[in-house]
Amino acid sequence: MIDFESESVSQHMPIARIKVLGVGGGGSNMVNSMIDAGYSSVDFIVTNTDAQALKISKAPHKIQLGVKSTKGLGAGANPEVGRRAAEEDIDKILDCLDDADVVFLTGGMGGGTGSGALPVIARALKEKDILTIAVVTKPFVFEGKRRMKVAQEALDLLKRDIDTLIVIPNQKLIDVVDQKVSLMNAFSMINTILNQFVRSIADIISKPGHINVDFADIRAIMKQKGFAIIGSGRASGEDRAREAALQAISSPLLDSMQIAGARGVLLNITGNKDLGLHELGAAASIVYEQAHEDASIILGSVIDESLGDEITVTVIATGFSQPGADVTLDMREMRSRFSEPSRYAQPEVRAEPKPEPRVETRYEQRPEPRFEQVVEQRTEARSESIMPAATPIQEKPSLDLNNLDIPAIMRRLAQEKQMS
Repeated sequence: MIDFESESVSQHMPIARIKVLGVGGGGSNMVNSMIDAGYSSVDFIVTNTDAQALKISKAPHKIQLGVKSTKGLGAGANPEVGRRAAEEDIDKILDCLDDADVVFLTGGMGGGTGSGALPVIARALKEKDILTIAVVTKPFVFEGKRRMKVAQEALDLLKRDIDTLIVIPNQKLIDVVDQKVSLMNAFSMINTILNQFVRSIADIISKPGHINVDFADIRAIMKQKGFAIIGSGRASGEDRAREAALQAISSPLLDSMQIAGARGVLLNITGNKDLGLHELGAAASIVYEQAHEDASIILGSVIDESLGDEITVTVIATGFSQPGADVTLDMREMRSRFSEPSRYAQPEVRAEPKPEPRVETRYEQRPEPRFEQVVEQRTEARSESIMPAATPIQEKPSLDLNNLDIPAIMRRLAQEKQMS
């Protein structure tokens, strides 16, 4: 009787409505990737100034921006054109998003439509008091300083009105992927991060679990929290919880931040019905150890039988004042701190001598006469030295009247003396 009533109640419980809006070409690509992944509990929408790009999008809902101003020909990498186009058709966007509980905005910074339209849309959603989370990319360094400048200016505008902002720098791909990896596969890594983020939020809200987290918890962690990072790890076998947690807090594609500076942390652990209590504790202890002592931390656990022996750990850390505020801890350091040395120690790291002894050795072996000799040999290059070299006292040099470094009054007195 009790089980029947619980099931009946759960079937009629309202579920938060999640919508994903891809803005511009980059945002549309991210949405296509999520649709290919087979998401069913999320509504997908794309918007663009390029009518041709809209036609090939897989999203069921499409909105053309700037029909009058751009005539469907795009923004031409001009963010001002993208801004005007979004303001022109903002009502169309709000009509599609008005009933959403949480909206994910996706796009690439540095172009025209994404950089110009995203801040406009974020401001409109803020006025509607809709929880809005943006996941955007920054351009590669080789794309040029102008594009990077446009991206940074757009981020500065976006962060004013967005609740939570996650920045994924494309440049990180060069540091992570193998040289033989194709361009398409490299970009799919970025799309995977977005997919994990949205899926984690959707699963936490909609799927049952040992420890339930509702939409109010999500809103408390992410409402008006500024910059954020997300990490996700997946592992199986022995120590799977520990391994997945280490992966989650060491994502190489995210901007240089660590959860130690976060003011809000949402930890979700997903596994089958055999997920053990000690595994929850193992994963949670790693995250709790790194979190700020005053951080608000919410733990959720979701049941997903399709994972089999695997478990996934997702960490969403919010409340950073700016991206790159802290340096992400190296994965090897994480393993050595939280794992058994015999399993995770890196021999090549231990074999390297510590930097302090090397500096002291060089200093002790440097004789004093050698220092004096070097100084004497470089007396002519005094401007490049930290201190000028000492020179023997010689007779008083004659005064060069053409030397502009000599005060004018001294030059005048010397001239009068010569004339007399």
